[in-house]
Amino acid sequence: MKMRKIAAVAGLAGVLLATGVTAAPASALASGAGDLSARAIDDYVRDYAERTRLPGALVAVTKGDQVVHAAGYGHLAGGEAITKATPMPLASISKSFTALAVLSLADQHKISLDAPVRTYLPEFTMADPRAAKITVRQLLQQTSGMSDRSFPELTLPAPDTLKDAVAMLRTAPLDTEPGTRMAYHNPNYAVAARLVEVVAGVPFAGYLASAVFRPLGMTSTTTVDTTGELPGGGAGYIRAYGRLIERAHPKWFINGSFGVVSTADDLAKWLIAQNGGGRIFPERTLKIAQTASGVAGSTYGMGWVAGATAGGAPRLQHTGWLLTHNSAQTLLPASRYGIAVVTNTGMISGDDALIITDGLIDLIEGRSGAGAAPFTMTADLWLAGLTVLTLGLGLLGVRRAPRWARRWARRSSGRALWRPLARLVPYVLPIVLFFGLADLMGLLMRRSGTLEQITYVWLALYVWAATAALAAAGVIVARLVHLVRARGRVLDPGTQASRGRDRVEGHA
Repeated sequence: MKMRKIAAVAGLAGVLLATGVTAAPASALASGAGDLSARAIDDYVRDYAERTRLPGALVAVTKGDQVVHAAGYGHLAGGEAITKATPMPLASISKSFTALAVLSLADQHKISLDAPVRTYLPEFTMADPRAAKITVRQLLQQTSGMSDRSFPELTLPAPDTLKDAVAMLRTAPLDTEPGTRMAYHNPNYAVAARLVEVVAGVPFAGYLASAVFRPLGMTSTTTVDTTGELPGGGAGYIRAYGRLIERAHPKWFINGSFGVVSTADDLAKWLIAQNGGGRIFPERTLKIAQTASGVAGSTYGMGWVAGATAGGAPRLQHTGWLLTHNSAQTLLPASRYGIAVVTNTGMISGDDALIITDGLIDLIEGRSGAGAAPFTMTADLWLAGLTVLTLGLGLLGVRRAPRWARRWARRSSGRALWRPLARLVPYVLPIVLFFGLADLMGLLMRRSGTLEQITYVWLALYVWAATAALAAAGVIVARLVHLVRARGRVLDPGTQASRGRDRVEGHA
């Protein structure tokens, strides 16, 4: 009976993990679409922050070549108020900046997108001869054949420079033939950034500044090598059980792939340029970056993903995740709106940037954006209940271990132990689940990671899995100890003879 209960607990947790639980009701249709005002944006973001306890955010909204709204909300992990001039990490939004830097070299005829990377970067080698065929275009479209599955870079010691990041790939195999499948993999953009600095002859940060940031007037934007160089060392927040927990960010190498730091003011300038405003970059160049590769059905372009809004309008977007921050940038070509949001909550525990973006798009398209929230705000409560239930079942199993052992000792007296030991096999499963949790999450998210990173990604899930593993281990140990003792008493001839004499004397 107890095993069925534990199976039910594991099954419910599996449903939570696989499908998620959402606290957001379906958006009700508003009266009709219209222009989005700065006040409407401000009201929506403030309401969202109050409902979800969002600690801090940057928000920039543009239309055509006009800034509709640029503002900061809340506070940083250190307590400082966030304004529209506060720099925050953009995470993987950075890829669109790297792509534009590479494309600017192509515009200057210094590189060809369809030439092999090694033409310009001979140091780029891998433990796979097919790597010689990888083109610059394939790096930017993430169709190089590299993947987290063949090179789990976030589980490895972090390098310190772009040159070191490329050197780490020497022992990495390819996952697929170049140009046949899209696989999101950060080293693609680290290699692209290293290519930029080798071809341009200046550090990548310097080239981004001269070719992208300064022409756009993004005077407060930069790029860094590691998370330790981010403002506040990348410290931010995670959510767990309805509470906010401040966390420092472990060292990651992020340049090229997710190392850009910017402000709401500067992001507004970036959105205007990406929507064709200001004509800083050739329209053809922007179109190349924003067009999906189509490789095996991929919707990924070069730092942009093509899709559609809930209302069916074309949508270009890229999201970003650090363990302590998340971000989203969106272009709506039909209405010429641009939206960028950065928050200091990380990963699954707070996918706030995308939720806020979706809410603002709802308002643009005439729907109510109210009510949405990270699904973990509800899922964590379920997991808290499951954790308590799992702990209770484990303690009950330990308490009943002596009775279980006596029963099986009598049944297996003089026989092999395989039957009672077989009964313990199901209890190994929670232990396997816990130590394989990072791999399971990686499979679902198509990324690589570690158990430590799960404490950032979804702390409540980690706590439940750890509790289940400890409870199962406790039951196994308790039953084995009591089984050995019980069998010793059953099989000990002296004990049996003594019991026999006692019974005879009792009848005399």
